[in-house]
Amino acid sequence: MKELTLDELPGAVGREFTGEEWLEVTQQQIDQFADATGDHQWIHVDQERAQDGPYGRTIAHGFLTLALMVPLSNQAVQVTGARMGVNYGLDRVRFITPVPVGSRLRAKVKFTELREVEGGYQLSRTVTIELEGAEKPACVAESLVRLYP
Repeated sequence: MKELTLDELPGAVGREFTGEEWLEVTQQQIDQFADATGDHQWIHVDQERAQDGPYGRTIAHGFLTLALMVPLSNQAVQVTGARMGVNYGLDRVRFITPVPVGSRLRAKVKFTELREVEGGYQLSRTVTIELEGAEKPACVAESLVRLYP
């Protein structure tokens, strides 16, 4: 994991950082996400039925994959020296490849733009959630983070 200070951010625009650790997606995570969101579609939670489905096992919710962007991104790069950082939003999200239970994910984070906002900075990032062994990523999202010194 790479650590950058706020002062180093301008020089990091255009750079990409890759997480070193893979995170396994478990059925427990999928079930907990289903409970939290009320999305109990069989493709996510019915392991027996999913064996006969298109992926041969359950798959993670797309929004679970998106939620995992936070810990996965933090494994790739962290900005230190801010008193507070907040997710400001997403400009574009694509769920490209389904994530079967037991799969492993990691993030590539590319800093695409840094601009000053009232009281701090807005960092635009392209976050690619890689799916181990897959040709295409699980998810690609353009993420906005506000950082306040």
